Amino acid sequence: MADKIILTGVEAVGRHGCSEEERSTPQTFIVDIELYLDLSAASKSDDLGDTIDYATVISDVQKIIGGTSRNLIETVAQVIVDFLLRRYMLLEGVKVTLRKAAPPVEAKFTGAAVEITRNRATESLAGIWKQGRQWKQRSL
Repeated sequence: MADKIILTGVEAVGRHGCSEEERSTPQTFIVDIELYLDLSAASKSDDLGDTIDYATVISDVQKIIGGTSRNLIETVAQVIVDFLLRRYMLLEGVKVTLRKAAPPVEAKFTGAAVEITRNRATESLAGIWKQGRQWKQRSL
């Protein structure tokens, strides 16, 4: 996974957190996304069809963050990663860094963040393992 598209500082508004205040008051989230894919075809053809349209990725991520409330930013980041790997077949992998700009914590700091990196091969193997495990449990 040598080639990548890097999207930094994508802002979105959502209602995520463990407290009622966090889930009822819209908050700003900042996302950095690295899309790992082979860019050789796009670099030669100069055709958007040979790559991933990052404007669409940004829109997708903003919709996810603005959608269903979650307790943990870890969950939101994983939802983003799962969605991107399902939607964009050119992706070999993806890394998402999700920051909550102003978490309701007394300490003075600039935010909390999580980073999740997944690749298609690992996720496929994990899915196969999970399916096999579920089948084994059902058959016992």
